[in-house]
Amino acid sequence: MCGIVGVVGNSPVNQLIYDSLLLLQHRGQDAAGIATYHDDFFSMHKAHGLVRDVFRTRNMRALAGNSGVGQVRYPTAGSRVSVAEAQPFYVSAPFGITFVHNGNLTNWRALREELFKIDRRHINTNSDSEVLLNVFAHELQRAATGASLDEKAVFTAVSAVHRRAQGGYAVIAQIAGFGIVGFRDPYGIRPLCLGSNKEGTTAEWMLASESVALTGCGFTFERDVLPGEAVIVSLDGRLYSRQCAEEPVLSPCAFEYVYFARPDSLMNGVSVYRARLNMGEHLADNVARSLRLGDVDVVMPIPDSSRPSAMQLAARLNLPYREGFIKNRYVGRTFIMPGQAVRKKSVRQKLSAIDMEFRGKNVLLVDDSIVRGTTSREIVDMARTAGANKVFFASAAPPVRYPNVYGIDMPTRTELIAANRDEEQVAREIGADGLIYQNLADLEQSIKDLNPEIERFESSCFDGDYVTGDIDAAYLECLGRSRLEAGDDNPEDD
Repeated sequence: MCGIVGVVGNSPVNQLIYDSLLLLQHRGQDAAGIATYHDDFFSMHKAHGLVRDVFRTRNMRALAGNSGVGQVRYPTAGSRVSVAEAQPFYVSAPFGITFVHNGNLTNWRALREELFKIDRRHINTNSDSEVLLNVFAHELQRAATGASLDEKAVFTAVSAVHRRAQGGYAVIAQIAGFGIVGFRDPYGIRPLCLGSNKEGTTAEWMLASESVALTGCGFTFERDVLPGEAVIVSLDGRLYSRQCAEEPVLSPCAFEYVYFARPDSLMNGVSVYRARLNMGEHLADNVARSLRLGDVDVVMPIPDSSRPSAMQLAARLNLPYREGFIKNRYVGRTFIMPGQAVRKKSVRQKLSAIDMEFRGKNVLLVDDSIVRGTTSREIVDMARTAGANKVFFASAAPPVRYPNVYGIDMPTRTELIAANRDEEQVAREIGADGLIYQNLADLEQSIKDLNPEIERFESSCFDGDYVTGDIDAAYLECLGRSRLEAGDDNPEDD
C-alpha cells in the first residue's frame, strides 16, 4: 500500500507535495520521492525513510517547478529492496514521464514479457510499477500523432492500459510539457481523489490517494476519480476527464476502511470515521451474542485505528471505556514492517500498558483486525502482565483467511493465523479467553450504509473472491513460491 499525489499549481509545488506526503505517511514509511517539472526538465529526489528524513533543504531547492508528483511507499515482502524501486519512476520516451503508482498488477509477469518481446521496452527493476509505466508509455506512443500530444491521445492510451493491465492500481503520471494524468483501475480497488484551489487567477489542482492530503493542504475536495476514469490537468490548469474503461464497477477495497485510511478521510463517498463507528455498532451486537456482558469490566482499543469502533461498541453495550495502551508514535506500524522478527520485537516498543487500568479486571480489547496474530498475541500477553484477570479480544474485521494480491502485504496463506483455524483455535493461539470477529456482511454494510451506490467490495482477504476474476489456486501457489524464492527481490512491491 502506498500514498500518491500529483499537483499542478501557480507557483512552486515542492513544499505542497512534501506537506501532502506527510499527510499520507501512514500509507507507507519505507521510502519517499518527489519529481517536479520546470523549463523542460524533470527534477527528482527519492530515498529510503520517512518524508521528514528523505528531504533536506538542498533537496527541496533542487525540486523546481509548478507541477509535480510524489509517493510514500511501503515494502510488501521480505525486507527493503533497492532504492531504485522507490518512486517516482521515469522514462524518457515517448514524451518524458514521471510516474507514481499505488496497488499491484496481477499479470505483471506476462506484461513484462510482452514489453521485452513485443513492445521492445527494457525494464530496470523487479517492480510491477515500472511495468505499468512502460505499458502506459508504449500506448501513449501508439496513440500520439507524431511528436504532438493531446487529451484524446492520453485517454486512448489509458483505455489501452485498462485492456492490458489486470489488478488494482491508482496512478498519477506527469508528462513533460503537457501536465498530469490520474486514473484508477476499472474496479476502483485503490483510491484516488481530486481537489482544487481556486483562489488565484488560475485554478490549482491536486490528485491524491486520500482526501486528507487535499484538505490538509488547503485544497477543496471535489470528488473521487471514478473507477476506470482518467483525469487530466494541463500545465495551464485546465481540467479534462473521460471514462476509459468499458465496464467499470466500483469495488473498493474493504480493508482500506478497516485499517489503512486515515479516519478524517472521505473515500468513495464514505467517511472513514463514520464507517468505523458503524463497524463498532455491528461488532457490539456480535459481542452481545457471544459473551456474557457481565463478565466484561472494561472496553479498551488497540490504538489508533480501532478507537472509533471500540468507543461505539462500548457505548452501545453500556460498558466502561478506557485507554489502557499508550502508543509510541515514533515507531512504525508493525503490520507493514519488513520481517516477522522485526514486527514481534517492535510491539512492546510501540505500545505500553497502563497497569492500573488492567489490574484485576476482565478486559475486552478491540483491534481493527488480526492478520498474522503476532501483534495480537503480544498485546494479550501485555494485558495479562499488567494484571488483567481475563482478556477477551474483538476484531472489527472478519477473519483474514486469504492472500491479498492487490497491494497489501499478505500474499501467502501460511502467514495468516485464521487461514486454517476457527475462532476458538485463533483465541488459543493468541492467548485470549474469548475471541469475537466481525461478520463480513456487517463490515460491508457498515460502509455501504454511507454510500448505497457501492455495488460490491473487494473483500478477497476475507472471502477469497477476487473481483478481477483472474486469480485461482495455481496463481496463489505460484505467488507463494515466488515470495519464498525471491527474498528481498520480490516484485509485489506496492
